[in-house]
Amino acid sequence: MELKERIRSRRAKIGVIGLGYVGLPLAVEFAIEGFDVTGFDVDAWKVGEINAGRSYIGDVKTKDVASTVANGHLRATTDMSQLHDMDVVDICVPTPLRKTRDPDLSYVVQAVDATKAYLRPGQLVILESTTYPGTTDEVVQPALQEGGLKVGVDFFLAFSPERVDPGNKSYHTRTIPKVVGGTDEISTELASDLYGSIINTVVPVSSTQVAEMVKLLENTFRAVNIGLVNEIALMSHRMNIDVWEVIDAASTKPFGFMPFYPGPGLGGHCIPIDPYYLSWKARQTGFECRFIELAGHINASMPTFVVERIGEALNTVRKSINGSRVHLFGVAYKKDVSDMRESPALDILELLHRRGAVLSYSDPHVPKLRHADLNLCSVPESQAADGIDCAVICTNHSVFDYPSIAKRFPLVVDTRNALKGVNGDNVFRL
Repeated sequence: MELKERIRSRRAKIGVIGLGYVGLPLAVEFAIEGFDVTGFDVDAWKVGEINAGRSYIGDVKTKDVASTVANGHLRATTDMSQLHDMDVVDICVPTPLRKTRDPDLSYVVQAVDATKAYLRPGQLVILESTTYPGTTDEVVQPALQEGGLKVGVDFFLAFSPERVDPGNKSYHTRTIPKVVGGTDEISTELASDLYGSIINTVVPVSSTQVAEMVKLLENTFRAVNIGLVNEIALMSHRMNIDVWEVIDAASTKPFGFMPFYPGPGLGGHCIPIDPYYLSWKARQTGFECRFIELAGHINASMPTFVVERIGEALNTVRKSINGSRVHLFGVAYKKDVSDMRESPALDILELLHRRGAVLSYSDPHVPKLRHADLNLCSVPESQAADGIDCAVICTNHSVFDYPSIAKRFPLVVDTRNALKGVNGDNVFRL
């Protein structure tokens, strides 16, 4: 087959739609491996940055973008008509939730419509965007076949869930095993060959629905276990037990236990969202995911609990939240990244704002923050102490001097156990 040979000889032209946290690392890896790669995005700024040889994603090195652009293996465009020239189209667009917590496939539909308009025989189309089981077969395939081309005969279609973990130093695109499920054996084989050229381990599965379910299971597993440990944290607080000490001790068991840690809430694009995709799809079959939805309810309540802890801390010095100056350390959703998607810090800030707190924050990864009625700029850590009534460690970035924070501020609410081993009447843990 011509496409198989083009993939194996690195002559296949690859188009990646969506140049965010998933698409850009993937495009760069293909380009490094010698493929001719075109990135497609509706954001002209991203396109301009890539064509100028600059990376705007922390996990992608600017030198890799610059070198692959310079040698002609990587380029970017907003012109979707160029999809016609691609041998492979890899869709890596966001899949958020609507306000009703139903799946929002509008970005996927837009990308599929663009692909459909320029689809030609012999192309391989892969969806990487996290979605509910059945999306590839029920949404993508019918749309692509509207022009008369048949999947498995004229073109090929697969789903391969992204497994990006921003900020992870141990695992990246090349070292994270890639699950692949096609609509037919040929599609699975072609997609496996493609990813096998840049990824160490490829895991073929029997269908697109299995591949779609894999990603939802992975992130629902984390969401449910985080929900459990968050509930244990709430319970331990009522019992005056240090939940962090409990987890550390339980972690010494060499079997049957995996440590998860409580926090101010769930953030990122996947873990707070994916369980809702799964429960939504389950409801279409008449199945109610009570366990999963309960975990979501507990996790969503954590920002409110953090604000309550801030109120308890201020109460010890006879102050209220209203009028108090509260400073957050870290507003990104996780340690050492700039990603603000679904960050619990946003909910905490909004709740504090509603209660009349005077707010500020320090986060070297997030220089500016706009949310609801708030428009804030990051304050250098060294300049954050004057007049602050309560500091809140919301994201445990490595750059913060935590012993100094505990000494400099009259009250500190630690939601990440960043002050482990630091004791004092001014320290309040989750």
